Amino acid sequence: MGVSTSAPDQGVAVVTVDFPPVNALPVQGWYDLADAVRAAGRDLDVRCVLLTAEGRGFNAGVDIKEMQRDTAAGGHGALIGANRGCAEAFAAVYECEVPVVAAVHGFCLGGGIGLVGNADAIVASHDATFGLPELDRGALGAATHLARLVPQHLMRALYYTSRTATAHELHAHGSVWKVVPRDELTDVAMELAREIARKDGSLIRLAKAAINGIDPVDVRRSYRFEQGFTFEANLSGVADRVRDTFGADRPHKDEEDRS
Repeated sequence: MGVSTSAPDQGVAVVTVDFPPVNALPVQGWYDLADAVRAAGRDLDVRCVLLTAEGRGFNAGVDIKEMQRDTAAGGHGALIGANRGCAEAFAAVYECEVPVVAAVHGFCLGGGIGLVGNADAIVASHDATFGLPELDRGALGAATHLARLVPQHLMRALYYTSRTATAHELHAHGSVWKVVPRDELTDVAMELAREIARKDGSLIRLAKAAINGIDPVDVRRSYRFEQGFTFEANLSGVADRVRDTFGADRPHKDEEDRS
């Protein structure tokens, strides 16, 4: 359980997340993920990082129960830690010195959007769904990354409603490289990672830096701006009021029951 790194193929590092039952990461998990991705990118023998997950889905965001326990005890350490940890993990994917391919299955929610939105390429299984249920969780954030996956107006509609988009819909928008059967996901994602890893190591690093340099949005600054409103929601009591309903029956509960 946790975050692990393996090197099954020359030039490819596989970073795997495994936090049962639904990959809702605790504060330390986000930092561990950031460290693993950064370390893989610094390894000069690595030319591509493949980001994967075990279990029912790719990522269900932050561990809300950890945050609720901390709030009940009168603290905000888990909130601050989750915000900083998410920011570091998202930035680690974006700033990784080599391309990052995300292999997504099942649900990809909340913080998962931050990860794949900052990845260089996404391969998804037929059952993959993508969304930000933040408004149902008393939080804000990662619209920065959802906007990298779908057009602006669709991003807004998904954000306001907490609805999800399918892998096929994202493929139609050009943000998912391929949609494949779940049992083929790892092989197809690895195939793409291997193709990237066959490039010259120095040149692929220059290419990653060049593409990031022409990006029209500073994703780190944009996401941190969003997070300021999460703190405002918490200080005003709005977040607690919404979070206390977590687990109650709501529209789309079948998509969101992740903890």
